[in-house]
Amino acid sequence: MGQERDRFSTATRLRLLGEQTAARVYRSQSRRQARRSRLTGRAAFLALVVCSMVVALAYPMRQYVSQRGEIAEQERLAERAAARVERLRDEKARLQDDAYVRQLARRHLHYVMPGETAFTMNDPEAAPEHRTDQGGTGRPWYSNVWDGVDRADQENR
Repeated sequence: MGQERDRFSTATRLRLLGEQTAARVYRSQSRRQARRSRLTGRAAFLALVVCSMVVALAYPMRQYVSQRGEIAEQERLAERAAARVERLRDEKARLQDDAYVRQLARRHLHYVMPGETAFTMNDPEAAPEHRTDQGGTGRPWYSNVWDGVDRADQENR
């Protein structure tokens, strides 16, 4: 009877209940750790694979993007060159016309046809520009050079 009494005592029941609870907690923790270990290993492998792919693809993607930019720039340059070629072809075609060449000669080179009189008109509104730094006029050039050397030497002191 001592054993039965001991088996049903409150202290014994609490001790048994605590041991059972502790065993359950220990089992659930070990299961969680086992699950965590598998999950962590898989996650680490997945992270390693993702990082490897990022590293493996980073340089080719950078090259691809930079080359696309270079291609776009070269296409813009080709379009500009084609437009310039077209303008030069038009200018070449216009230069085949004798009347256009005469017009350019008259305008830019001030040519006149035989029998014509050329006039040059001065603008009265335009003020003639006089140089104010001609202090040594009427003197020999070497005097002006020597004065310039003396002035430069005095400024450095």
